[in-house]
Amino acid sequence: MDEKVKAAIEEIRPLLKRDGGDIEFVSYSNGIVKVRLRGACHSCPMSQMTLKGVVEKTLKSKIPEIKSVETV
Repeated sequence: MDEKVKAAIEEIRPLLKRDGGDIEFVSYSNGIVKVRLRGACHSCPMSQMTLKGVVEKTLKSKIPEIKSVETV
């Protein structure tokens, strides 16, 4: 499962990098993906909207077993 999540994150990464941010996969357990936002995403006030509206939505569409995405 980790490899599936990492592959999906790689598809999202260019979008975040375009705005000076990045994302790092931390772990997957019981349907919850944990990621670390980096760069501009780390301090951006809109990061939670990006996390839920882009990252979580994309990951859930590609991997139905995912229940949520959280930052650490």
